Amino acid sequence: MAIQFHGVSAVPLAGIDASAPDGAVIGIIGEDGSGKGKLLRLAAGLEQPESGTVEAPPPRRFLGISSSLQFGPVGLLAIEHTLAPHDYLVRERAAIAIDRLRRAGATILLVSHEEDLLRDLCDEVWWLLEGKLAGRGDPVEMLAAYRRHVSARLRNWGESIAGGSALNLPPRMRRGNGRAEILAIELVGESGRPTIVWRSGELATVRITVRFHDQVANPVIGILVRNRVGLNVYGTNTELEGLRLGPCSPDECLHIEFTFRCDLCPQQYTLTVASHDPDGVWHDWLEDAVAFSVVDSRHTAGVANLRAQVTCRRE
Repeated sequence: MAIQFHGVSAVPLAGIDASAPDGAVIGIIGEDGSGKGKLLRLAAGLEQPESGTVEAPPPRRFLGISSSLQFGPVGLLAIEHTLAPHDYLVRERAAIAIDRLRRAGATILLVSHEEDLLRDLCDEVWWLLEGKLAGRGDPVEMLAAYRRHVSARLRNWGESIAGGSALNLPPRMRRGNGRAEILAIELVGESGRPTIVWRSGELATVRITVRFHDQVANPVIGILVRNRVGLNVYGTNTELEGLRLGPCSPDECLHIEFTFRCDLCPQQYTLTVASHDPDGVWHDWLEDAVAFSVVDSRHTAGVANLRAQVTCRRE
């Protein structure tokens, strides 16, 4: 008998209707608090629903994150992050054991945040969102949909905490002769709102406010993006872009904007900003002054998202 949820509610789950056949591995994904653990405990018979019914084949077994790996004969096996603490060898052995259970007709419910594991083991993936079934289907398609959702949530979160300005890290190093001072650095997304998270490919803007304390004939304002291991990813300045800023007088402020397509791969980056003379004498240099992240709905390797188009000609 397959596992069946009929109108099941048990906080945070609300009105779950779903079933899985015998001999299937079902991946369960979702954010913390979405009800993944509750669904597994209901399936394993450890808890009872507040309303609705759960039908499941006996015997049933639940494995939590600290449980020993028990893969003996069973009708239903509920696994909640049990493989996460283990090494590659143990996980590979577990994958073989799970496949044997599936072939013997068992239904396996697997909660995990590891995409590779879900892609390799699961016949179907269920996505829980705020206690409801947001989607179910092919693992590759559902994981891609979930990544798009997470990417959008991260992007919105980045806007919510950006909070207007400015220098969101103590600069790793600040140096210069003090003839100019960088007052503010702001990252802006395509929406026009400040953010510390950009989507890969969106139109991004870096806003810089500089105040001059002395007369400067021809200041140059520059930016440098580094990845999390310190590799220089991209740098430019007003001189390279053909914008002459001087002469600038004491107490004068300049507001500079660098706008570019953020074709970076998803990971963490830092931004260094400087004001200097054309000969390289620094007025104010802020090393790694702003930390930001880039997110995307799919994985890409490296730092540059070149957005390749792939074709195939067969003879």
